[in-house]
Amino acid sequence: MDSRNDSMDLSDDSVFESAAELFRAMAAPVRLKIISVLCHGEKNVTELLADITTTQPNMSQHLNTLYQAGVLGRRREGVSIYYFIANAQAAQMCRAICAQVAIAQG
Repeated sequence: MDSRNDSMDLSDDSVFESAAELFRAMAAPVRLKIISVLCHGEKNVTELLADITTTQPNMSQHLNTLYQAGVLGRRREGVSIYYFIANAQAAQMCRAICAQVAIAQG
């Protein structure tokens, strides 16, 4: 067993509250697509819109939700803001679940 798991205090309700907040932040198909696309490298909003069909205001709202939840990070370069995966564990979890759903759907 992983020694990190031995030291976890799962009796603390804040652990489950934090996990629920993370799940809420990722609980939209567009957000899952954003995470999937950004797993291949950082992109700005224009580049994300080329990969994901949605409006610019909608994309910005989803990016902000993921940023506020700590899933994404961002940096400014000139007039562009580039987004990247800031929480690798959340991205890995997202990809694993989506892969399992794809396998189950056949």
